[in-house]
Amino acid sequence: MSTILKPVIARAAAAERLAHAQRSVMTLLADSSATGGALSVTRSTFPDGGDGAPSHFHTKTSESVFVIEGRLQVLTGDEVIVLEAGDFVSIPAGLPHAFGAARGFDADVLAVFTPAADRFDYYRLLERVAAGEADPAEIPASGERYDNHYVASEAWQRARA
Repeated sequence: MSTILKPVIARAAAAERLAHAQRSVMTLLADSSATGGALSVTRSTFPDGGDGAPSHFHTKTSESVFVIEGRLQVLTGDEVIVLEAGDFVSIPAGLPHAFGAARGFDADVLAVFTPAADRFDYYRLLERVAAGEADPAEIPASGERYDNHYVASEAWQRARA
């Protein structure tokens, strides 16, 4: 029996959008369940200096980020770099990382996780916590389920101060 392959198409007009603190918007494009576990893809916009994600790592997944527009400040291990429009970074599993719009710039980014577990419910949880509709303790408690593990980073704290 042959397998029929089908493309995953995400239409911008129909994609779910989540609004987070500081006017950030995340557009959910394709989750792992839609791609046979191959990847999960989101597009996020962060306002001038707005935070994207605190320092964290994934045990099974690499996270790749492409900057569509603006500038993105990124922690990779102990180093903080600034990516500009057209720049790309791929962060391997196990490496602590964080990101947010650089001061003085908005940032529009595409993030791809591969291989991936379903992550969209994690982003929905973040939105509920930001709206006061869920307990913040649910975020670290969900670490294993979503392969998202928070770690402290002095380099990131200094860069974002």
